Amino acid sequence: MIALDAVRQHGSLRMVQDVSIIHLDAPQVAPASYREKIVLLSKGFEIEMYTGTPQGDVVGLSERIVRDLDGFVREPDSRNVEYTTAPFCCYDRLLCAILRPRRRLRDYLQHLGNYTLIPGSTLSLGNSDRFYRSDPNNPYHSYIEQTYGASVVTASIHINVGISDPEQLIQACRLIRVEAPLYLALSASSPFLDGRVTGYHSTRWHIFPQTPAHVPLFESHAHFIHWTEAQLAARTMKNVRHLWSSVRPNGDRRPYNLNRLELRICDLIVNPIALLAVMALLEARLNQLLDDPDLDPLKLTHLPAATRSQELISLTNANEEAAARHSLDAQLQHWQDGRKIMARDWIEELYQQVLPVAKKRGFSCFLSPVKKILREGNLAQQWLKQHETGLDIRQIITQAIETAQQQEEELEEKLCQQLLVA
Repeated sequence: MIALDAVRQHGSLRMVQDVSIIHLDAPQVAPASYREKIVLLSKGFEIEMYTGTPQGDVVGLSERIVRDLDGFVREPDSRNVEYTTAPFCCYDRLLCAILRPRRRLRDYLQHLGNYTLIPGSTLSLGNSDRFYRSDPNNPYHSYIEQTYGASVVTASIHINVGISDPEQLIQACRLIRVEAPLYLALSASSPFLDGRVTGYHSTRWHIFPQTPAHVPLFESHAHFIHWTEAQLAARTMKNVRHLWSSVRPNGDRRPYNLNRLELRICDLIVNPIALLAVMALLEARLNQLLDDPDLDPLKLTHLPAATRSQELISLTNANEEAAARHSLDAQLQHWQDGRKIMARDWIEELYQQVLPVAKKRGFSCFLSPVKKILREGNLAQQWLKQHETGLDIRQIITQAIETAQQQEEELEEKLCQQLLVA
């Protein structure tokens, strides 16, 4: 089993394509096709989480965490903290890369003062009107606070997938950009803010300041370079990191050296198995595109050629807002032919399309929990259902804190310890 080495350089995750040999879906007597090398994409996560009390109150602790624990970085507000997994090709190793830092962080928080990690992507119980600086001397943090306030104090998952060819990467960004609302629908986990039901399943994405206001579908790497340079010159972007859209090409020297797609739209998916399912859906879809480059919104859509790029952006923006409000129950418009379709039905169609891809490459067992999300609802829908039965928001968050910790302990004990022995 070959995994990529993780390299941190200037606080960014480096990622390239590599090969991994896995037999997770193979029968015990594997045919020749299973004994061949299976090319998987490298992948990893940037995971932001709130810290606080077992009762659900968020408390800013990132300054101490970053000081005392390796592998964690601060956000502009001290109430959440981020860690980044190494990029792996194999899902089993990626699962443990999610769990082990979180266990270290939980142990540290417990000893620090009976603190814990809090699920959800917004400040569910309060204090969204205040900004608690994690680094008062950081000028970029000052700019963020002064420009956006606490609307950026959210928790999320950024999903990174390695694609080393820049033109293939830009093409992948086009496809995933127009399908990003589906990943938001699967991940929505922020129906509360300041102790109230907001009316949105992803309040985070509804309030988050997407910047710059207009981001086109990039037609080539050169287009992305020229557009980025123009934004920096016009000061609509403060720096190359200041591109806050649902999807972006990323790399070690943006916009020139690129090596990965970064999907930024997802709310925090606290359940590691659900998170890997979303990753598997994304990887299988990207493999489809790499196998068939004609699967490109600029080629395949029925929209008029003269205006299709802008129309695709307008359609996608409307779909993102609909998914933020209703997630899996949102009515969306398909980019390919313009038909109206429910998010859950579109995801089901996509699942059936990519399932053979995942089976061929040996990771369909990680894809299958997507069906459970469609059947039982995402976390926001589960929380809202609990609220309808009479639980108040604090009770819901408190139960979610306990559930998340139990899930992690069980997974680490059953899976990661076995991997260490193996």
